[in-house]
Amino acid sequence: MPAIGALTLLVRDYDEAIAWYRDRVGFQLISDTDLGGGKRWVLMAPKGATETRLLLAQAVGPEQEAQIGHQAGGRVFLFLHTDDFARDHEAMVAAGVQFLEAPRHEAYGSVAVFQDLYGNKWDLLRLHRVD
Repeated sequence: MPAIGALTLLVRDYDEAIAWYRDRVGFQLISDTDLGGGKRWVLMAPKGATETRLLLAQAVGPEQEAQIGHQAGGRVFLFLHTDDFARDHEAMVAAGVQFLEAPRHEAYGSVAVFQDLYGNKWDLLRLHRVD
């Protein structure tokens, strides 16, 4: 069955992005392979996740650099699902993640928007069960 294996996220610097996602959001480094010429294959994902990964891609040149932090045109770009909203929200706040709003409870679940180190917006999201 086809699946989306990774999404590319433009970053300013590989190491600063790895550290931020690891230390603040709790992701694990899946792969960091030197491809030569300053390029690396860097995959990160939430601990224990087996689905989609983030491929961190260091921007090259002014056109790519201008897109860092703006990959969704100011809209929420990525959705981080959790099975325990309060636990993960509290841990992320304690680690220095900047939330742009207080948690709210919608018909579909609990959600709060945060931004990454470059300003990309994410939803921390606990969906209600839909059976």
